[in-house]
Amino acid sequence: MNKKDRTKEQETPQNGHQTAREPDFEENNGLTTEESLIAEIEKLKTQNEELNDKYIRNVAEFDNYRRRTAKERLEMIATAGKDILVGFLPVLDDCERAIKVLKESDASQAAIEGTDLIYTKLITYLKSRGMLRIEALGQTFDTDFHEAVAQLPAQDAELKNKVIDVVLQGYILNGTVVRYAKVVVGV
Repeated sequence: MNKKDRTKEQETPQNGHQTAREPDFEENNGLTTEESLIAEIEKLKTQNEELNDKYIRNVAEFDNYRRRTAKERLEMIATAGKDILVGFLPVLDDCERAIKVLKESDASQAAIEGTDLIYTKLITYLKSRGMLRIEALGQTFDTDFHEAVAQLPAQDAELKNKVIDVVLQGYILNGTVVRYAKVVVGV
């Protein structure tokens, strides 16, 4: 047997499968073993840094996604019954008108108290759900909360750009205006 046949026998085990040869680091593109190992380590360090950076970015993106969806879920829960609550506003307006008419007429005290009780329960329920009344009378006119339906000359300089009368009450639901207060403004 010659020398080449012996090396092939050593590489091929008895079961007939070839095993992988260890890489030859003696000569790698003109680099010594140490230099090629250092180059390989630097390459692996760079890969590790890139993968670490991608991992950190993915974790940050997921955290932002989690926060955003949690915030959206809370907003959805807070305004889930918005349509129903806004639907109660005309009933609330009618209760206010009924109380005003009953007080001005010679209606019985029981009718006034009964209507006032219904109104109080309704307004308490709406407050518990986050519906708040926009206080407008005497306030400075603010287009974020008020809608001017008329302008009247002000008798005093203090009443200029102030709300003189409220035609229709405005409401806020969880910090969002659901109905602007319709007001008369002094000019």
